[in-house]
Amino acid sequence: METFNGLPLRVLYAIGVIYAVLIVASLIVFVLRKSSPGEATEELSRRVTSWWWMITVFTIAIVTNRIVSTVFLGFVAFLAFKEYLSLIPTRRVDRLILLFAYWAIPVQFYFAHEGRYGLFLTFIPVWMFLFFPMAMTLAGKTEGFLRAVGTLSWGMMITVFALSHTAMLLSAGAGGVIAAGPAGGAGLLLFLVALTQFNDVAQFTWGKLFGRHKITPRVSPKKTWEGFLGGLASTAIAAALAGPYLTPLSMQWAAAGGAMIAIAGFLGDITISAFKRDLGVKDSGGLIPGHGGILDRVDSLTYSAPVFYHAMHFFVFSGRIT
Repeated sequence: METFNGLPLRVLYAIGVIYAVLIVASLIVFVLRKSSPGEATEELSRRVTSWWWMITVFTIAIVTNRIVSTVFLGFVAFLAFKEYLSLIPTRRVDRLILLFAYWAIPVQFYFAHEGRYGLFLTFIPVWMFLFFPMAMTLAGKTEGFLRAVGTLSWGMMITVFALSHTAMLLSAGAGGVIAAGPAGGAGLLLFLVALTQFNDVAQFTWGKLFGRHKITPRVSPKKTWEGFLGGLASTAIAAALAGPYLTPLSMQWAAAGGAMIAIAGFLGDITISAFKRDLGVKDSGGLIPGHGGILDRVDSLTYSAPVFYHAMHFFVFSGRIT
């Protein structure tokens, strides 16, 4: 594997191609905003901006030292969790427990960095899940107990636990334990993030061009079956082309992985949409002026990251697919 400062050259070349595509997409959006301004063009502009933001953030995570990368990914999860907590009602009595929840973030990402699969898999879903109600019980206030336990546990799962799978992908192959493919863990992470963002833009574009039949009218009224299926097909094709270059997957298995990312990304998107609709908010925050918060940027990744990682772990890292 050819490398530059420890990073596979394949990853650097792929990042260069992605930025070239983003530049072309941005130029197209610029022309559209001048020639045919409207809500659809503005929404496309926001999605391309989102793609720029996500790819840049994860490029930093990929090209730096792996320790720095893990810390950076953990910081993204911290921002997502912090933003989540800013949206939900919390009890004064639980403030100390929230501090423990924040302390759990570096522990979870440490397990991911070290590739400690068993501890990584159980720390939040088992041990923190048991700790939160126990600590709240000892605090002695039962009013709002169930809601407090449920919202805190789900928030940790959908932000910290889900996003920590990006760090697990990055650590794949560390020390030569896992055959992570021709571009190592960095290639796997780039494959996941690029396709998740590509699917988001592709589904929107196909939906605007051909969308007629709404898929989730009460949750996300603008999403259509035509957009979903068009994005699914486009992402599968893009994955088939990129997979053999960045991952240990053959073209057909990479296409299947791309389809899996597209479906999971769509589910993550509408799940966060349902969460925001229940709270009566349009954007989860104001991290990027005019483009929402961190949860708005990583909504698709909250599902696609764990789904893709565990599929790779079960089928590829275990040797079931060679």
